[in-house]
Formats: sequence, structure tokens, C-alpha cells
Amino acid sequence: MDNASLTLSPSAAARVSAIAAKTGKPAILRLSVEGGGCSGFQYQFGLAEAPDAEDLVSETDGVKLVVDPVSLDLVSGCVVDFVESLGGAAFRVENPNAVAGCGCGSSFAV
Repeated sequence: MDNASLTLSPSAAARVSAIAAKTGKPAILRLSVEGGGCSGFQYQFGLAEAPDAEDLVSETDGVKLVVDPVSLDLVSGCVVDFVESLGGAAFRVENPNAVAGCGCGSSFAV
């Protein structure tokens, strides 16, 4: 199912595409949410072989972002970006549902 409530930025799509090309995997980034981290929930990223039947799928520049239904409740409306800075390079989630976050940007609270 396609839905515009989750967005992969062009810079994140380019990074996923580059990683997929190096590893020989499909250009599919899975975003999931797990309990833990500094603020209660933390984001998990990984390459997926294929979307699962119940996943929400969003596509940018030929790269798919997939999220399971349970995680989607916590990340609906998000933008996944790839940011490079002096501190390093990382995928970053801009989450309008988060009421609090941590300095590292990898965990949040709702």
C-alpha cells in the first residue's frame, strides 16, 4: 500500500541507493521503532529484501522506504533524511509525533 504519510528525502534515497549498490541488495530501507533509547523509543534502520504484505511503502527516486503497521503508529507523517555533519553522517527522522527527543536524535517520546 502506498501512502504519502511517510517520506524519504532525496538525500536519504541517494544514500540508500549507494549502500544497496555496494552490498548487492535491493534499494529498500526498513524503518522500525523499538522500545528503549534515551527517551523511550528508538529508531532502527536496515536494508530489506522486499516489503512485507502489511508494510506501508513510500518511494523516492526509485528507493523504497518500508514501515510495519505497529511502527507506523509512531512515525506517521515523518520525513527520513540523511544528514552529514562534522559529527558524522546518519539517517535522521523528523517526527511530528515526538513530544521529546534526545541529543543523539535516535530516540524519542510520544
